Amino acid sequence: MSDDSTGIPMILPEEQAGQRLDAVLSQLLPETSRSRIQTLVRDGRILVDGVVEKPSARIRGGEQVEINWPEIEPSTWLAQDLPLHILYEDADILVVHKPAGQLTHPGAGHADGTLVNAVLAHVPDNAYLPRGGIVHRLDKDTTGLLVVAKSEMARQSLIDQLGDHTMHREYLALVMGPMTGGGRVDAPIGRHAHDRLRMTVRDDGRPAQTEYRLVERFPRHSYLRLRLATGRTHQIRVHMTHIGHPLVGDPVYGGRMMVPQGLDEVALAHWRQFRRQALHAWRLRLYHPESGALMTWESPLPADMTELLTLLRDARDGH
Repeated sequence: MSDDSTGIPMILPEEQAGQRLDAVLSQLLPETSRSRIQTLVRDGRILVDGVVEKPSARIRGGEQVEINWPEIEPSTWLAQDLPLHILYEDADILVVHKPAGQLTHPGAGHADGTLVNAVLAHVPDNAYLPRGGIVHRLDKDTTGLLVVAKSEMARQSLIDQLGDHTMHREYLALVMGPMTGGGRVDAPIGRHAHDRLRMTVRDDGRPAQTEYRLVERFPRHSYLRLRLATGRTHQIRVHMTHIGHPLVGDPVYGGRMMVPQGLDEVALAHWRQFRRQALHAWRLRLYHPESGALMTWESPLPADMTELLTLLRDARDGH
């Protein structure tokens, strides 16, 4: 299966003389994003009068363009009939809610049972898309919203939106320690020098920015709303730990569990049963790849995090 069915040479319009090659081609190929066209040009897969050009080359008009679309091999990941919580679906995208305990993609020791295995059963053609059409991920024990592309055009559009920060991903989290207000963490993230399973703030890491706002404060904890400006691995978990407010229940970055004051034995037992990072991807906002319409979805806080908030409020208010 190829990116596009057409193999017919195109003639560049003379009325667009002086414009950039990638800009003109993106108008002639509306199903293919500009960044995808730039990649094809740089890879030598687009020839202008038989010559490899740069994406920024200015056209004269009348040139003949030939495109060598790459063949895409289907994924070897299994399609599995697993539960799939769909919030929205059309011909271009699929928006789903990922539960706690499920990986987004197969990895070492986890060949199946992941979100993408469920997606491939629901949309078999996604086997021809890189990573099954999923362009961003959530950690295994983070719940919430993910968008899945159902075509290469949609996939490239979503990747572009992630790159230029027009896709907004907002999270809800419970962290340890009382906070006085919101702020922004701007600290590069890279792999930990001694523990390959952990990420850390380091000077030579990749740029990472997280904005956070205080929703509710408790004597020993804080309830936050966060927005990602970038999407590094474990970003929220690492950044919150970096500023001294690790996520409640985080098994990797959380350290010793901070228990609310005033819990009775039953409430304390419920609190200690929470064994994942208290992080939920609750809002997703993006521009539809085909129509350009701004779309927003929200996913309610899961029951286990709702119970933590109830315990915190009861302890604070003396119930």
